[in-house]
Amino acid sequence: MLDVCLLGTSGMMPLPNRWLTSCMLKYNGSSLLIDCGEGTQIAIKEADRHFKSIDIICITHFHADHISGLPGLLLAIANSNRVEPLIMIGPKGLTKVVQSLCIIAPELPFPIQCIEINKKDEYFEINGYHIHAFKVDHKVLCYGYAIEIKRQGRFDIDKAKTNNVPLSLWNKLQHGETIVENNMTYTPDMVLGNPRKGLKMTYCTDSRPVRCIVDAAKDSDLFICEGMYGDEDKKEKAIQKKHMMFSEAATLAKKANVKELWLTHYSPSLINAQQYLLNTQKIFNQTYLGEDGKYIDLMFEDEE
Repeated sequence: MLDVCLLGTSGMMPLPNRWLTSCMLKYNGSSLLIDCGEGTQIAIKEADRHFKSIDIICITHFHADHISGLPGLLLAIANSNRVEPLIMIGPKGLTKVVQSLCIIAPELPFPIQCIEINKKDEYFEINGYHIHAFKVDHKVLCYGYAIEIKRQGRFDIDKAKTNNVPLSLWNKLQHGETIVENNMTYTPDMVLGNPRKGLKMTYCTDSRPVRCIVDAAKDSDLFICEGMYGDEDKKEKAIQKKHMMFSEAATLAKKANVKELWLTHYSPSLINAQQYLLNTQKIFNQTYLGEDGKYIDLMFEDEE
């Protein structure tokens, strides 16, 4: 199961009823946070999530509404008695930005490991999260993130026997170990069936609609995408500011064959997003408005 919680949905500035855009995932006791705008630590508390379990923070870009909440969050994590290392992933320059922000959050009880993305596409595997960072089209260097929980095949006793795998090695191979014994190498595929369908969540903001988003989000169980403007009269402004319309996000979702789309990162001027939803759903029916604290438990097929 992958728990996904949309902590905040506002773009540019926090509002009385909307925190800045941020999303939190939890899998197997480990939490991953995407973006950390001002007030994110309050949004985490309101959503009844926990600071200590945050092992990974992915930053899309260095605009203030996506990272200015980092010092407060780091202090909140420190007050949770965390001592384990915290991994941060983000665009080139991440180390310098984090060091600058940490001037007002000194002497943290845990080390921070910064991983800077240097290519259009990069892949990481941490705590069971398979993370694909992909470059999008914004005014500054910006990345989206596709997060997958992959699932190995079931243990196949007949396959293990056919491959003459000693009984004493079955358990270790089933759990992913490769073992060398008596000049023989035994690999997990010798005892496992075909991989089963996993889970996938893709998150993208801020960007114009580009092909790489469709490719990265392909077949996602959940696609969270910015919908800065709902009114088609704002299309020119969206192009100028390198943001996205509701209709454009829905078109991406349809092309990517995702199961469900949540819109987020609304403009502060967008008061009633609901009025634009019906026309957006005509493009992609499974489109929903993002709300602060909105969450879903994505389940593996045989758990549904």
